[in-house]
Amino acid sequence: MSLVKLIIIGAGSRGTRYSAYTSVHPEQAQVVGVAEPREFYRNKMVSDYNIPSENVFMDWKELAEREKFADAVIIATQDTMHADPVVAFAKKGYHILLEKPMATNEQDCRRIAKAAAENKIILSVCHVMRYTPFTIKLKEIIDSGLIGDIVNIQLLEPVGYWHQAHSYVRGNWRNESESAPMLLAKSCHDLDWLRYFMGRPCIKISSFGSLRHFRKEEKPQGAGSRCMDCSCEPQCPYSAKKIYIDRAENDNFGWPNDVLTSDLTLKGVTEAVETGPYGRCVYECDNDVVDHQVVNMLFEDGKTASFTMTAFSEHISRKCYIFGTRGSLRGDGKTIEHFDFLTDKHQVIDSKTPDGSIVGGIMGGHGGGDYGIMKNFVASVAGDNGSGCIRSGPQESLEAHLMVFAAEKARHQGTVVEL
Repeated sequence: MSLVKLIIIGAGSRGTRYSAYTSVHPEQAQVVGVAEPREFYRNKMVSDYNIPSENVFMDWKELAEREKFADAVIIATQDTMHADPVVAFAKKGYHILLEKPMATNEQDCRRIAKAAAENKIILSVCHVMRYTPFTIKLKEIIDSGLIGDIVNIQLLEPVGYWHQAHSYVRGNWRNESESAPMLLAKSCHDLDWLRYFMGRPCIKISSFGSLRHFRKEEKPQGAGSRCMDCSCEPQCPYSAKKIYIDRAENDNFGWPNDVLTSDLTLKGVTEAVETGPYGRCVYECDNDVVDHQVVNMLFEDGKTASFTMTAFSEHISRKCYIFGTRGSLRGDGKTIEHFDFLTDKHQVIDSKTPDGSIVGGIMGGHGGGDYGIMKNFVASVAGDNGSGCIRSGPQESLEAHLMVFAAEKARHQGTVVEL
């Protein structure tokens, strides 16, 4: 397989994670350029991958003016900043790995899909759930006909109480006008996953959800505006001291602490909590995204699915129940339990990872999905389609996003929306 040259557009948490694939497999891919406005993250990417100075940019627009000097770009900018760079780099002939969501509105999603089709490039949206060892095994079982035809799927996403507080109350995805609705920012790949297993279009959708808890009305009496000077902090499960400083005291400076500050020391994390946005009281933030939501879907042939997202849980793996005409499957992201209607017997099936050291290491995010999507994308760009199948191209990804927009319309209008 020929060496694939990559450019990173956005060297934050996700851009850093995807670029790490080249450290694991330097014989397959190499980072040769970066565009990132923040000096620390830009310089770190340059240092980590020895990027030549002529290929280092603050703004992706400057980079897009250059003659094509790589095979592909990884676009991991903020959600509202996806469409323009995708269109620009597609016109240059770059293949593109695009962090989800595609974009925050239907018009831009359609622009992205059109640009990919017109310029005949590979566009892989990071619906990483399709690429986990668990999903691969589950799809293999379903395609074998073991449970007959799928009739219904139930999918639960337990976001986790502190993850909700970190990302969707204090963090970058807390406010719809600044980022996107919760269903789009966090769960667009859940609806994509359901569409993937159903194997046919969704034709009707409804949804209910709200911001139930993280509001000023729920603030404990006597609580302060910041965790570090709040008398209620020791009894608050959403305490920033608990979520960030306690981790730092145990030498945990990975996610989520690496989002707070570039000074990854106990002092740096403490200062960030004392003065920055992640130290705010969760009941005094400018958040407006939902903290729980349900979506009901009707697919062609009468198949149905339901999806539940909730903040109020442990931060654990998604759980799914798949009901077929000859049996059922239950999974938690690692193991799969099969019940056979003919024999009335249960069977537990392990979804073994291809390489446990990878899934547990630098590319282990999303149950191995981060590693899986990079492996397939790099192989596809190199032309090795036998081992590198892109499982969610532009049209499939667009369809999943249209499901999300329809669900949000249904939630706001209190109706059933036809797609």
